[in-house]
Amino acid sequence: MTDQQLSSAQQPSSGTAAATMTGMAQERYGPAPEDVLRIAELAKPAIAEGQVLVRVRAASVDRGTWHVMAGLPYPIRLAGFGFRRPKYANPGRALAGTVEAVGAGVSGFSPGDPVFGIGQAAFAEYALAPVGKVAAKPATLSFAQAAAVPISGLTALQAVRDHGRIQPRERVLIIGASGGVGSFAVQLAKSADAEVTGVCSTGKVDEVRALGADHVIDYTREEVTDGRRRYDVILDIGGNRPLSKLRRALTPRGRLVIVGGENGGRWLGGTDRQIRARLLSIFVRQQLGTFINKENARDLITLRELFDTGTLAVAVDRRYPLADVPAAIRYLLDGHTRGKIVILVHDADAS
Repeated sequence: MTDQQLSSAQQPSSGTAAATMTGMAQERYGPAPEDVLRIAELAKPAIAEGQVLVRVRAASVDRGTWHVMAGLPYPIRLAGFGFRRPKYANPGRALAGTVEAVGAGVSGFSPGDPVFGIGQAAFAEYALAPVGKVAAKPATLSFAQAAAVPISGLTALQAVRDHGRIQPRERVLIIGASGGVGSFAVQLAKSADAEVTGVCSTGKVDEVRALGADHVIDYTREEVTDGRRRYDVILDIGGNRPLSKLRRALTPRGRLVIVGGENGGRWLGGTDRQIRARLLSIFVRQQLGTFINKENARDLITLRELFDTGTLAVAVDRRYPLADVPAAIRYLLDGHTRGKIVILVHDADAS
């Protein structure tokens, strides 16, 4: 797409009223982004108490984007995203931009402030975000880079710090090291002075090594859970390996944190493995578990500090214009992602 086409795709049509904006629209659930998402003129969000209205400069795509779009597994619909049909205009959540307005009861933010965080229907020119899920944007990152951070960065931070409790000199295995969460997890584990082994496919080995991994295993050529190497901590971000194999690769008192892994089931979607891990952990010395990402401003501030001190960097794979959100999600589903996928809205590469 040319720069002229990109600019055209991101701007409202001439004559658009001030109360409308351009954004992705979704009226029903479905697994194929091409079938359920379309570019449209939408009503500009009305701000409420405790919210900020963000002029979106960029947003990002992650695996959760697909789950929210598809409404799968079914329990996600009960988590506030709408039971029979989507509650929000589109499935975008992670964003970066500037504050357009603040709602009643909001302090610490003013119009024009650059922010990043998690909002509602972020694949649009404007989006609402709870004040407790946004923070000042890292000064060292462009808006495009900052939009890649919130969901994947929070998940990686909490996996490494709170659940893996990774310590210096511990041996850490990160399965799915080249993806959005994995690329941050490798860097965070290295910043904790751990010995990190990243697992990825052949074409992504160099990228994982560049993130700082001490060792990289190509899972297409070598079985990572054959028991020949044992790790103090395993972060299982990609794949759906049986618990028996993951335990074989752990030390006798090692810690397993299941961050991802899916089987496509409509009701549990792979969470049955996570449930079994929690139950089994009661009876064995190894600690086997999982967690749900806690979306909060405090951890966004922690991430901002890590970026601004040079501890973390963002690996952006591809950038798409707003009109091409379905293509971005399709690229994610095809499994070729190396780092993050970013949606450009307004001059997103500006600092």
